[in-house]
Amino acid sequence: MHVGIVGTGGMGNVHARHYKNIPGVEGIYAFDRDADKLNAFCKHHGAKPADSAEHLLSLVGSVDICLPTHLHQEFVLQALASGVPTLVEKPMARTVEDCRAMIAAADKAGVQLGVAHVVRFFPEHELAHKLVKEGKVGTPGAVRMRRGGRAPVGSDAWFQDAALSGGVILDLAIHEFDWLRWTLGECTQVYARSVRLGKTVDAGPYTGDYALCTLSFQSGAVAHVEATWMDPSGFRATIEVSGSEGILEFDSRQNPVLRTHTDSGSRNESQMASTDDPYYKQLSGFVRAIQNGTPVPVDGREGLKAVGIAEAAIESAQTGKPVVPVYA
Repeated sequence: MHVGIVGTGGMGNVHARHYKNIPGVEGIYAFDRDADKLNAFCKHHGAKPADSAEHLLSLVGSVDICLPTHLHQEFVLQALASGVPTLVEKPMARTVEDCRAMIAAADKAGVQLGVAHVVRFFPEHELAHKLVKEGKVGTPGAVRMRRGGRAPVGSDAWFQDAALSGGVILDLAIHEFDWLRWTLGECTQVYARSVRLGKTVDAGPYTGDYALCTLSFQSGAVAHVEATWMDPSGFRATIEVSGSEGILEFDSRQNPVLRTHTDSGSRNESQMASTDDPYYKQLSGFVRAIQNGTPVPVDGREGLKAVGIAEAAIESAQTGKPVVPVYA
């Protein structure tokens, strides 16, 4: 089948690189309202441009929505109404209400709807989940997770506007919220504090954001999630799970990696085979689900629950009070 990508920014480029290697994917069509970005994307990836979203949907067997968060609902609903299986980047939508509308549209159309929570496919997070589920640390009591680095910008600086991106809690901490719910079960309460929630930047340098969230779970476990866009030293992710029988831990900065430095910046070189890359595993899992008519790896209802936890954290940071997440 042919795959469509709507949105040719950062994530669109990451996804396109891996789709080309997935068995059964014949080619890529792409659409972006920015013609210059679209043409550059198609030239780089060997994709074919579509004149509009409607045109793209008429050409493909599945579509991947890689747009800014506040635009997800519009294009997802359009894709589902056209009967095209849809994968949407995380967070699934800006609000739980938007998520509900997308799930209802998928159910009505009988079309698969997946959410790209790629952290589930990172080897350390995948293994940590497996070990906890197998009881290797006994009964989990406390979890600490951290994710962050420099502040992203995005086209038209949309990341910097919390009304569009949801800020560091919805856009970044949602990775941890999804992993924690997947691993520990349902969250019953959230308490959060944020440096600059709800503020926008109209001019001048972006000063980033920082949030600290405490989550309580039905199991009795408690998790502390730290998310930051105020770390000039670069990206870092950590996990620490303390249980009745032991502790497991991971720190992305403690893994020895090969780094390259050029005029365009510094980067870690992947030590994984291309088929072990978490983005490849995520996208190939979605493609296989379409080909086989089986459930997608992460469905809309799971995407909604992660947004529900994030919404509760945002409300808590605004009010200073603990909040119960909305899950349906």
